Amino acid sequence: MGEAFSTKYNMTLGSDFAVKNLEVDESEVMLVIWDLAGQPRFSAVREAYYRGSRGALIVFDLTRAESYENLANWVAELVKNNGYRKIPVVLIGNKMDLRGSLYNTIPKKYGENYAKRLGDWSGFDVKYIETSAKFGDHVEEAFATLVRQIIKSTQKDLARPQFQSEPSM
Repeated sequence: MGEAFSTKYNMTLGSDFAVKNLEVDESEVMLVIWDLAGQPRFSAVREAYYRGSRGALIVFDLTRAESYENLANWVAELVKNNGYRKIPVVLIGNKMDLRGSLYNTIPKKYGENYAKRLGDWSGFDVKYIETSAKFGDHVEEAFATLVRQIIKSTQKDLARPQFQSEPSM
């Protein structure tokens, strides 16, 4: 994963790991990022990585319809393996740099509509962002958007009254 783009396509096999330091709204944030392979044969590998997740970037390839069609499966898998907790999500259509080229890309409206349906279901404001990993377009924006959503979600959790039992005697 890392910061650099490679022109040679390397599919994630199982999982990849990175730490990203980011400044969001004048706060320093350190993200621990797991890049999980989306192919069905890696579902058993992905399960353990979802537990305890505070947020997710769900990325599909704008040039591959099957990638878009797998979104519902990935979301269901995330929720199931994260204790059925709904968490902040940013939906990302990657490879926007290939729009208008030889590829028949997923229309932007599809991503926007899916993000809206995901937001209606989850209760979170799910943003849809198109990125280009090749050129770095909107990548930082995607991470910053997710961090803001996680912070907002955490603040809501902290504001809820907590049940406190009386000390046992």
